[in-house]
Amino acid sequence: MSIPPAPPPPPPSGPQQPQDPYGPPQPQGPGPYPPQPQPQPQQPHGPQAPQGPYAGAPYAVWGQGYLPLNRPAPVNGVAIAALVLGVLCFLPAVGLVLGVVALMQIKKRGERGAGMAIGGAVLSALGLALWVLALATGGASAFWEGFKEGARGNSSLSLVKGDCFDVPGDSVDGDVYDVDTVDCAGEHEGEVFGVVTLSGGSYPGDASVADEAEEKCYTLETEYAMDTWALTEEVDVYHLTPTRESWEWGDRQIVCVFTHTDGESPLTGSLRSDATTLTADQMAFLEAMNDLDGTLYEEPEEYAEEDLDANKAWAGDVADATARQAGALNGHTWQAAAREPVAALVKDLGKAGKEWTAAATAADVDTFYEHYDTAYEHVDGAATVTARKALGLADSPPVYEEDGEGGGTGGSDGGLDV
Repeated sequence: MSIPPAPPPPPPSGPQQPQDPYGPPQPQGPGPYPPQPQPQPQQPHGPQAPQGPYAGAPYAVWGQGYLPLNRPAPVNGVAIAALVLGVLCFLPAVGLVLGVVALMQIKKRGERGAGMAIGGAVLSALGLALWVLALATGGASAFWEGFKEGARGNSSLSLVKGDCFDVPGDSVDGDVYDVDTVDCAGEHEGEVFGVVTLSGGSYPGDASVADEAEEKCYTLETEYAMDTWALTEEVDVYHLTPTRESWEWGDRQIVCVFTHTDGESPLTGSLRSDATTLTADQMAFLEAMNDLDGTLYEEPEEYAEEDLDANKAWAGDVADATARQAGALNGHTWQAAAREPVAALVKDLGKAGKEWTAAATAADVDTFYEHYDTAYEHVDGAATVTARKALGLADSPPVYEEDGEGGGTGGSDGGLDV
C-alpha cells in the first residue's frame, strides 16, 4: 500500500521580509537554526523613499581635474623661448638648456609645445657647434673685425691701397661721404696709394690729424709711385681723414689719395710703380734716384745769405747721396739696352758730386751759389733722361715749383674730411 507524502511545513508566523538578492542568503526550510527576524527600517514621514534594490544609492560626483573638451592644453612658454633662441642662434647654450627643460615640463604638466622645444634644442646645438668651430679657427675674430669695419660706415670708405674710385655726384674737393670703386685702367677721380691707422682714445683735433696725414702720406707716396716723373703737373695729393663724428664710431684711418689738381677732372691709368709693377732694372734705378731726390728735398728754407752754414751742411749731404747713388748704379748688372746709358749717368753723377763737395766747403755765399748752380745742372739732366728711356720709365722731367716745395705733384695740402 502506498504511503502518502508528508504535509508541507507550516508557514512562519509574522510578516514576511522580502529577500535582498544582494544580501546574505537566508536559511530555508528546517535546520538547526531557525530564521532570525530582521530589524525593520524606520519609515520616514512624508513622501516615500525610492524602493528597489538600488534605493538610496548615491550618484558619483566627478571632480574638477578635467578640462572641458573644447579648451586645449596650454603651450609651454619655455618651449617658445627655446625655439626663438634656436632660430636667432643667440646664446645657443641657453637655448639648448631651455629646450631640455621645456620637454621635462611638458611631460609633467601635459602641456603642448614638444615640437618647438625639440626644434629649439636642435638649432641651439647646431649654433653652439658653429660657435665652437669659429673660436677654434679664428673666424669669430674675423667676424668681429668685419663688424667693426661695417660699424664705421663710410668713415674709411672701405678703401685699400691700390683702389681707384669715383665720388658719386660730387668731387673729391670737399667732404666725401661715399665712393664707388672702379677699374684703374679707365678714368677715375682718385687712386689710393696708402692707408694710415691712427691711435688714441679721444679725437686729437683737426689740426693734429691733418699734420699726421701730411707726414705719413708723404712717405707712402714715393713707396707707391717710385717713378716720380710719372706724377705730372695734373696729379695732386689729397687726404681722406676722420671727422670728430666718425671718430666716435671707431674711424681711425687716413686714406692717402692721388687726384687731379682741379679736383674734378679724371685720371687715366694707374700711377702705381713699385715692386708689383716694375722690373728688377727699373727698381734698382729708381731706388738710387729716389735716395738722391730725398736729400735734395731737405734743402733749408733759409737762403744761403741768411744761413750759409746750414746750406753748406746740406750740400755736403747731397754730395754723400750722389756718391751712394753712383755706387748703387755701378753695383747692379744691367740689361744690354740700359748698360751704356746708365754708365754715362754714373759719369755725370761724378761731376755733380764734385760740385756739391765744393759748395759744402765754400768760403762765402757767392762761391756757394757758383757750385750750387753748376751741380743742379746735372740733376734730372740729359744723361738721366737717356737712361730712363732705355729702362722704359717716364722720361719727361718734372716741373719744380719755384718755392722749392717739390716736383711732380701739386703739393700735399689737400686734406679732406670723411
